Amino acid sequence: MTKPTAAREEPPYLRIVAEIRRRIRDGELAPGDRVPSTRQIAKDWGVALATATKALTTLRLEGLVEARPRTGTVVAAAAPLTPPRRRPAAAPSSSTPASSAPSDDQELTLERIVRTAVAIADTEGLPALSMRGIAARLGVAAMTPYRYVPSKDDLVLLMADAAFGETFYPADVPQGWRARAELGARTLWALHRKHPWLAQLDSLTRPLLVPNLMVHGEWSLSALDGHGLAPTQLFDIHVLLYSHVQGLAVHLEREANAAATTGQSEDQWMDSRAPTLQGLVDSGRFPTFAKVVGAFEDGYDLRLDTLFELGLQALLDGLTPVIEGQSGHQE
Repeated sequence: MTKPTAAREEPPYLRIVAEIRRRIRDGELAPGDRVPSTRQIAKDWGVALATATKALTTLRLEGLVEARPRTGTVVAAAAPLTPPRRRPAAAPSSSTPASSAPSDDQELTLERIVRTAVAIADTEGLPALSMRGIAARLGVAAMTPYRYVPSKDDLVLLMADAAFGETFYPADVPQGWRARAELGARTLWALHRKHPWLAQLDSLTRPLLVPNLMVHGEWSLSALDGHGLAPTQLFDIHVLLYSHVQGLAVHLEREANAAATTGQSEDQWMDSRAPTLQGLVDSGRFPTFAKVVGAFEDGYDLRLDTLFELGLQALLDGLTPVIEGQSGHQE
């Protein structure tokens, strides 16, 4: 005989929805406030990422929350305090499409899947990406995306190619190798800024081989070509410039992941480590560090954009005699 309590037990995602809905209704979360990310929900409630994604999707369908690029999911500006009673029954599941989405995959395209996946990675991070979560966002059955792309790994390659293809170089090429190299590096930095997960996809030793990233590589190589550099030297410089972009950009996604995991902003985390930092300063073992840190009036503000520009100019200044010296020898 089935216990009555078992029959009344709600699915985990509905319990999560009810709790976040209550926080919004009671004013604990105001319009514009961030709601827990999929990773934070999975950690706090002990559920799978797919369940967390399903909960946030249900809240979006109710109009309570909305996704904002690089901010995450926030309480909607006009969030209804009383959601439709029957909305939970219409929430997307692995087998039932959402009522506000296509009832089948006739309107679904590979481009829509890629675009949706990019939006999830932009707002919630690459670890939050799953084929099931994409299906829930699109309001289709869990296995439907596999009709268009064989696996998540294949989808990530398509996402990267789409992201790197968002920016094109001018037909009117800037004069001089340095101006062209700067434009290439800044273009890549802007794309990584917009899509921080890109820096997580490859390494210098195992590069990402997608056509639109090759477009940026071709621009960089053509800027350096024709100056008498040996092929190995030319390619080394190209890799060095790319590594400067990627090496800084990797921290964009890492910080977002750390904030989601710990629930602390960068400043809050540093504040929590203040006693440890002060102990290092007071130890007397690191006098230069103590002097520099003590000179900051309001602490050190790490600005990745500033570091990018500082490093780029230093690299190009150091490379100038190498590249232009070779040109002189060639002449």
